[in-house]
Amino acid sequence: MDWWWAYLAVGVFVGFFSGLLGIGGGSALVPVLAFIYAAKGFPAPYVVHLALGTGIAAICLTATASAWSHHRHNAVNWRLFARFLPGVTLGTLAGVLLASHLDARLISIVFTALIFYVAALMLIERRPRPKRELPGATAMSVMGGIVGLFSSLTATGGATMIVAYLVRRDVPVHEAIGTASAASWSLALAGTAGYIAAGARVPELPAASLGFVHLPALAWIVAASMLLAPVGASVAHRTPGKALKRIFAVVLLALATGMLAGFF
Repeated sequence: MDWWWAYLAVGVFVGFFSGLLGIGGGSALVPVLAFIYAAKGFPAPYVVHLALGTGIAAICLTATASAWSHHRHNAVNWRLFARFLPGVTLGTLAGVLLASHLDARLISIVFTALIFYVAALMLIERRPRPKRELPGATAMSVMGGIVGLFSSLTATGGATMIVAYLVRRDVPVHEAIGTASAASWSLALAGTAGYIAAGARVPELPAASLGFVHLPALAWIVAASMLLAPVGASVAHRTPGKALKRIFAVVLLALATGMLAGFF
């Protein structure tokens, strides 16, 4: 059975929300891909690895369109992006190395708990507080490493954590989303290279796979998501910051719950 229609539908979802909220959509993409690959009879030991590799490759291409769209709205803070970059790259590569040795269900539980906490902070109305300045380059690089590690293990773009981190430090929400989309691109690029290399010598993988990246699924997902990402970005810049923050928190809760349910 050909599942192109499912890949296309997932691409529409991922593309729109990538542009709207800066998220990669991997938390929704990976469980769906794992289900499809299992139904297609792909080798059971590598179903999750293929879903992770394909998911993060899709994020790489989707985030390109999203980051460019936000850049055209002058919403990407490239100075903050440069501070995240070293840690994001190293953390992502470390996560790819660990992926084959850790229980994906345990990772999903920890990540879901973190997302629930972040979403709750964004939904709760709090009194104005003194401004919290951003830390230095070293501290932000460490944060980038943590994001990269978790994101490469769950095929998420890391934007959920980056947006919440920046917003909590008084970076405007539109700028936080734009910067996170650029960080997601660099993270996904490193993750894609890692999953391709990790699966390069696995003989049981299905045809038309590049390492742990399944190319037919990637093509359909990207075809839809690249078209929808600019639409989502355009909607984002017409939406008030407070409303966008609440939408972001609700989507976080839905995606985290879906990821947890998918792994179980």
